Amino acid sequence: MLRPIARASRLRATAAARSFASSSAPDARPLRVGIVGAGRIGLVHAKGLQRTSAMLHAISDPVAGNAEAAAARFGIPKWTINASEVIEDPEIDAVIICSPTDKHAEHIVKAAKHKKHIFCEKPIDLTLDVVNHAIKAVEDAGVKMMVGFNRRFDANFKRVRDAIARDEVGKLNMVRITSRDPGAPPIAYINVSGGMFCDMTIHDFDMARFLVGAEVDEVYAMAQSVNPEIAAAGDIDTAVVLLRFQNGVIAYIENSREAAYGYDQRVEVLGSKGSASCDNNYANTVVVSTKHAVQRDVPLHFFLERYMDAYVAEMETFIRVCNDESATVPVDGNDGREALLLAMAANKSLAENRPVKIAEVRK
Repeated sequence: MLRPIARASRLRATAAARSFASSSAPDARPLRVGIVGAGRIGLVHAKGLQRTSAMLHAISDPVAGNAEAAAARFGIPKWTINASEVIEDPEIDAVIICSPTDKHAEHIVKAAKHKKHIFCEKPIDLTLDVVNHAIKAVEDAGVKMMVGFNRRFDANFKRVRDAIARDEVGKLNMVRITSRDPGAPPIAYINVSGGMFCDMTIHDFDMARFLVGAEVDEVYAMAQSVNPEIAAAGDIDTAVVLLRFQNGVIAYIENSREAAYGYDQRVEVLGSKGSASCDNNYANTVVVSTKHAVQRDVPLHFFLERYMDAYVAEMETFIRVCNDESATVPVDGNDGREALLLAMAANKSLAENRPVKIAEVRK
């Protein structure tokens, strides 16, 4: 059952809606959004949605306390433990799916059936057939679905892509992506994540496609596990993946879950006219130089600090696309499928110690 929030939080939600109405056309109605999943990423998107023209209408989580607390924190009028109640709510126009990965496709299909526009966190699923079924359900319903590859909306990475698109670096030859986490997630999470390539590297696979603007032909992966607990769970925490694109560009992706100094996120591209690169984000730009050393602060600690602006831009884009019938989503189901195929190819390459053609896993 959808439960109303306390009066004080309800008043905050009403005030937000009035604020939107006063700044819009007299007959404007804010897009009403529901969130499925009040975990960490669900709360990130709730925070981002507060900076858009949309109205958060309901949120669900199987843990009642999580849903109720999120509703109170963000002034969401309704909360429930049942995702279906959010998805089927006739007052809701769009659904943000932040449930566990094994529920994504189920929630996508149900949302499409009820004619809701959909934002789904990556990955859509860990199985290609299930992903294809979910994408077809969206296409058949005629609704829009955007997949949560938030790094495309980071200002630094977008500028690197612009340098490629504007021919500032000439003919693209090589891409290097460094992505290192300051620590591993809990083992319980790793056990259901689908593995490092499907959970972590999948962002870098999408970034490589975003920068190159072409599809990958071949993947070769090498990896190990430095952390014995991760090894015992059957996963890896340190990897290098090479991608050969159909247009000849080579991409090098380096991953680690053991970067003690912070969240390391860098990109460099090399072309016939030059290169473009972006460094990490820091809490400040101060560099202290003495005769003994040159020092600066370590990078921002983790993805919430590093990518919060990108998450907001991502939500702003999704809401804009939902409000504009002629607009198309910049990251669609096919992008989600292609990133999964690269993860599948990387897993196969690692298991068989050989380069793997994407055609081998696309079947």
